[in-house]
Amino acid sequence: MRATVESEAAPSLQEVFENLFREHSAFVYRTAYRMTGRPEDAEDVLQAVFAGLLKKTSLPEFRGEPKAYLYRAAVNLSLNLIRARRRSTASADEGQLEGASWRQARSDEALRDRVREALAELSPKAAETLILRYVHGYSNAEIARFLGTSRGTIAIGLFRSRARLRRIISKGLGETQ
Repeated sequence: MRATVESEAAPSLQEVFENLFREHSAFVYRTAYRMTGRPEDAEDVLQAVFAGLLKKTSLPEFRGEPKAYLYRAAVNLSLNLIRARRRSTASADEGQLEGASWRQARSDEALRDRVREALAELSPKAAETLILRYVHGYSNAEIARFLGTSRGTIAIGLFRSRARLRRIISKGLGETQ
């Protein structure tokens, strides 16, 4: 009796996509939420990341690490949302924001918003590295592996990005350095 070996068929594009969504959607959502600070924005980013993948006739080359690709997509889309929000907020009537009591009550939220806006002023790579380090809690070595670079490059980049972020936030709060 001859044994026959059945070759396993390669998974369909739909199966690969469903597996990607199942494995990484929570991570993409968390990344977007931590960057934008709004659940509805995070849901929009999550939807946009995966809808963008669905529009392609084939999935991008992940080089064995789809998490890095999806993370970058989430960061870029989140930064775009923050920038768009900042543009629309800047055009709003600022006369309503003059009261000192309003500033006092909203100071924590305003500072968080300012940090998000400042992140949007950084390059996507700088913002991505800061988020990986200080929001997700990855070590410099883990970030280096994730981004395919050296630990020293990450350390220097973080140092420079933190300094730039401080300058942007201080400038936005009317402080001088």
